[in-house]
Amino acid sequence: MNQSTTLTPSTLPFAQPGRFYRGNLHGHSTNSDGRWSPAEYIRQYRQNGYDFVSLTDHCMEQHGFDISDTREYRDSAFTTLIGAELHPGQIESGSPWHLLAVGLPLDFETHREGDTGASVARRVMEAGAFLAATHPNWYAFTVADFETLDAADAVECYNGGCDAESDRGYSWHFIDMLLHRGHRVGAIAVDDVHARADANDFMRGWVYVKAEALRPDALLRALKAGHYYSSTGPQLHNVEFMGRDRLVVECSPAKQILVSSERAGALRVSGRGLRGAEFDLSEVESRWLRVTVRDEAGGRAWTNPVWLV
Repeated sequence: MNQSTTLTPSTLPFAQPGRFYRGNLHGHSTNSDGRWSPAEYIRQYRQNGYDFVSLTDHCMEQHGFDISDTREYRDSAFTTLIGAELHPGQIESGSPWHLLAVGLPLDFETHREGDTGASVARRVMEAGAFLAATHPNWYAFTVADFETLDAADAVECYNGGCDAESDRGYSWHFIDMLLHRGHRVGAIAVDDVHARADANDFMRGWVYVKAEALRPDALLRALKAGHYYSSTGPQLHNVEFMGRDRLVVECSPAKQILVSSERAGALRVSGRGLRGAEFDLSEVESRWLRVTVRDEAGGRAWTNPVWLV
């Protein structure tokens, strides 16, 4: 698989110029199967402290294969990325693909006769958009399915809607299997909000993107570069390598800070009200590492995998 970006110790987002912006990359409106109008979708996120969203309505025949245009909701304090959830062909299980595309041009051709997951993913990447495989744990998406793609930027590590509706929201195990096989992908947490009356699928998972400005082009560049982390609650203030053998983490109050790698288990520091930790990596043999912070309320924050070789 061709990799769009490899995050390394020297390219972590925390040392990049700009600031972190909070956003939701996956959600639906009345333009497909959501309960909120596009205007209400924007209003809900904006009034709850988000800086940007992508409205990723399902591009399916019953919805006209249309991309939702959210440009009218942009201003200096809040912006949007044009997005869509695309459903070409079938995966191993027989389900249609669910591919998340963020930062699409409005004239992107969402449907062609004979489309496959691979052909659509290729066109999304060629268009310069951010491509993610969605909710693997929710619909039995396999490593073999993923490996039919030429390239992808990320996989959803957490999907709030799938968590709320079926207890299938977490997919880190799937991402770890991809990492073990050498696939250098990022990890995003999302809502996948539909605002149904029987599901609490709002403000459950989000990304913090480090960008130089609150503009769609700047946010898209940062996403493509892997300059973001994901959260269901805590904040990461800094993750920094001090040489090869020392890792420093600073965060909002936490009860546990972990460093995972290719090996079983994890390095960890536990306590109450932790604001950070230092880790000795001298005996860690792994091609990659990732950091998890857990807080008292059960929330988590995750870095993208950081490749050491």
